[in-house]
Amino acid sequence: MDLIDRLADEGAHESVRASLDHCVKCTICESFCPFSAATPLFPGPKFVGPQAERFRDPTGSSPDISLDYCSGCGICTQVCPQGVKIAEINARARGRLWAERGVPLRNKLIARPSLSGRLATPFAGPVNWALGNPYVRNLVERIGGVHRHAPLPRFAGRTFRAWARKHRSPVAPKTIVYFHGCSTNYFEPSLGAMAVAVLEHNGYRVIIPRQDCCGLPLQSNGSFDAARTYVRRLAASLAPYARRGHDIVATSTSCSLMLKREALEILDVDDPDLAIVSARTYDICEYLVLLHERGELATDLEPLEATVPYHAPCQQRGHGIGKPAMELFALIPGLNAVDLDIDCCGIAGTYGLKKEKYDISMAVGDRLFKEVRTAGSEVAACDSETCRWQITHGSGVPAVHPIELLYRSYNLSG
Repeated sequence: MDLIDRLADEGAHESVRASLDHCVKCTICESFCPFSAATPLFPGPKFVGPQAERFRDPTGSSPDISLDYCSGCGICTQVCPQGVKIAEINARARGRLWAERGVPLRNKLIARPSLSGRLATPFAGPVNWALGNPYVRNLVERIGGVHRHAPLPRFAGRTFRAWARKHRSPVAPKTIVYFHGCSTNYFEPSLGAMAVAVLEHNGYRVIIPRQDCCGLPLQSNGSFDAARTYVRRLAASLAPYARRGHDIVATSTSCSLMLKREALEILDVDDPDLAIVSARTYDICEYLVLLHERGELATDLEPLEATVPYHAPCQQRGHGIGKPAMELFALIPGLNAVDLDIDCCGIAGTYGLKKEKYDISMAVGDRLFKEVRTAGSEVAACDSETCRWQITHGSGVPAVHPIELLYRSYNLSG
């Protein structure tokens, strides 16, 4: 860790740590935590957060590995009536824990989706076959520590950026920047194409700058220095457009939260590029609802006669924007969107991929999976990519981004 990052780390620690003095030990965070309810290995957010933090050396780490069983879902911070940054305290303590002990190789590898995407995309067919083969997956579990049943995405074999290079966004009076993220680029390029089509239908010229990972998986796995490098690089790529007054929209609600808040609060990246990018970044559903409120959203929506269960993921709720997807669904004639109002699907990014945490992840998501199946729908909706993969895995019902339903209702498929 260089001097600048060490000072940033200490500054963020003091800022977040100060909030623990507001903890009155009411245990509301404990009662809402889905992970402490699912496993005795995690004693709860209050215990490993504000309570334990009071006894930690501010420059040292927690000796208690139970801290690593916190998923980082952020529910504890959202429900705390005293405004204690519980999840952020836990995240920083976990970062210090792994900085002292050394981040495991598995955690380093699964936290670099852009690297795996670049390596695997040219060989998507064989790679997807291998990841679907039970013998290979058993071997990966034994050697790599990734559970044999964990919901790994399929590589698309073509990147969204390859599509974007050939696409010419029409000249329009308004311009917007699209931050697609790693999952859209390597796993769901069709989602990126649908997002661009929806934005263009609403009168925007869509700019798609060069971009890489936001660093969130690295942050979640304790690699704070590497996460800072990634988020600074991404911010430097997006900042010139933000300075020109262009808004930035993202289809990954977790990646947009990283730019909006988490890199500032948890990593304490004091960077002018990130500051202006943060102020201009929106979740795509959030942005479309803002357009509707201004009377600027195209409303030529055709009926979709379907019942669709909707799950608002933890990271989406971390934005503090309500549930804009549900507001958009209400505009689609014939669509019966059912807000399942369940806390967590259990995947928590890479948490549920890990051999020792997979069963916990599935136990947390069990109620959600049952509700999705009970709805009897052919499709479910969710804003977060890893949550969509988890819902599909746990319920057997394909899950799509809300933008896909809007795309269908706009009848943009050609």
